[in-house]
Amino acid sequence: MFKFSSIYINILSFFISIVIFIFIQIFFSNYDTFLYKSSLKAGFEVENVIQETKEQVNNTNETVKEKITEDVNTWCLEIPKINLKANISEGTTKEVMEDYIGHFEETTKENGNVGLAAHNRGYKNNYFQKIKQLKEGDSIFYTYKGETKEYLVTKHVIIKDTDWTYLENTKKNTITLITCVENEPEYRRCIQGEEKIESEE
Repeated sequence: MFKFSSIYINILSFFISIVIFIFIQIFFSNYDTFLYKSSLKAGFEVENVIQETKEQVNNTNETVKEKITEDVNTWCLEIPKINLKANISEGTTKEVMEDYIGHFEETTKENGNVGLAAHNRGYKNNYFQKIKQLKEGDSIFYTYKGETKEYLVTKHVIIKDTDWTYLENTKKNTITLITCVENEPEYRRCIQGEEKIESEE
């Protein structure tokens, strides 16, 4: 039977130990690299989640701010009977009334007599096209800076284009709508309403 000498066994053991040592070094080196890369990846993922969360919160805050700003700055007129809802802008120039209901600058925007004008035919937007259908008691809703007031029609008259008395200020909260009269350039259609006061119980 073949026998190994003690020297041979020692040398063999030495080489085996070196191989095992090298293997262990390589394994743990790769393992540390793996752990390092994994931690970096996890860190990046956590950072991305945090960043996305911040962006979502910021976007939500911006949306809320925009909504609040929009609500506060809303200036519009709504008349359910004739399916009218349109934004109001300052002035009664051609440029303003091309896209908006115009507000007579000399009249109030809140308490008192609010004067508004719009086209009724032949233009890009004819917001007052159907106001001739309004009758006494019909509702008109006016919103300014987030506050909406309901007015009830009290007058529907044809006036001269030089008659500005209907735009004079009033003690009662009043709304005055003015537009042209078809084929009668010297006249205007004027509709007035007074704010609806809820009866006290």
